[in-house]
Amino acid sequence: MAVDDHSRLAYSEIHPNEKRGSCLTFLLNALRFFRRHGIAVERVMTDNGSAFKSRRYAKALRWLGIAHKRTRPYTPKTNGKAERFVQTSLREWAYARAYDTSDQRGKELPAFLFRYNWQRPHMGINRQTPISRLGLSEDNLLMLHMPAFAPR
Repeated sequence: MAVDDHSRLAYSEIHPNEKRGSCLTFLLNALRFFRRHGIAVERVMTDNGSAFKSRRYAKALRWLGIAHKRTRPYTPKTNGKAERFVQTSLREWAYARAYDTSDQRGKELPAFLFRYNWQRPHMGINRQTPISRLGLSEDNLLMLHMPAFAPR
């Protein structure tokens, strides 16, 4: 599952399924991630999977004051940035090399996300990194709290 906002700062997690509980857990974790980076989430776009149509998911979004937008079926262009992130993650992480196990692949996700957000220039944003779009300074506390897998 992945979330992508206007800055192209990507957040992703691996869950065992796409059931309501996993989707709610992902939503709350993604909101925490974006809040830590100073991004207020006003709306969430999802596909039309049953978990996203559930009353519980709708109630959680209402409680959080977040609007729910759904993509049109069979129209990937309505969610183009997320679709692009999926293509990039498949090419640069998931299928970039042969992994012995799915767990091994999963353990590489945080390092890929660090490269994607903090180090990899993106052509669509003038060869900037997504994190640079947030206007953080070099001495920002966020830099001191980078994940342990991040090279310093």
